Amino acid sequence: MLPEPISGVIFDFHGTLVDGGDSERWIADALRRLAENGSTEPVPSAGQLAALRGHLDEIWHHAHTFDPGSERDLSPELHREVFGRTVAMCAGVGPGLIAALYAVMPDQWAVFEDTAPVLRELKARGVRTVVVSNIAVDIRPCLKRAGVEELLDGFVLSFEVGLVKPDPAIYARALEVLGVPGNRALMVGDSPRDDVGGVPLKIRTLILPKTDGPVHGLGTVLRMVG
Repeated sequence: MLPEPISGVIFDFHGTLVDGGDSERWIADALRRLAENGSTEPVPSAGQLAALRGHLDEIWHHAHTFDPGSERDLSPELHREVFGRTVAMCAGVGPGLIAALYAVMPDQWAVFEDTAPVLRELKARGVRTVVVSNIAVDIRPCLKRAGVEELLDGFVLSFEVGLVKPDPAIYARALEVLGVPGNRALMVGDSPRDDVGGVPLKIRTLILPKTDGPVHGLGTVLRMVG
């Protein structure tokens, strides 16, 4: 017996539709912001900046040290606090630089090159789409800048609904937005921990590993939808 056709797709945000950006540019943007604000805080040494670059590449992995249950994604204030504590693990990074890194963080996000074409094709096929994200920052401006917000049918963001992945309840919310049952939905993400919570609801799940480069392999979604 063939599975039900897919008529709704749930997308993760960070690492799935958008790339987190280059940590070297992130730091440069933050240092520029500090300088423009007239900060007198000492700049970390070259070695400390190199360590910070590596740390930022895995920032949310390191954040689990302080916040294993992702409670930061329920509160903008806690999100900022956990970010600050995580970055402060690096030597030589002062509070001014931490604040600047947080302020320019959304500017680093860039959609993958295959994001817009895939979303556009899904819309043309009549397949509804929704973004489900563990996040305490409004991601709509980022997607609007990229010209893809209007291609999506809705957003289920943890800090707005009071739920975090992998709780099946947040996936149930996504199904309500899509207007489809679980066995006709597909979840697309990058985390084998957070993005599989829809399986009890019969949501098929595609995990796309981290990729280097501007294309993330989202074309696989179109082949699965058929």
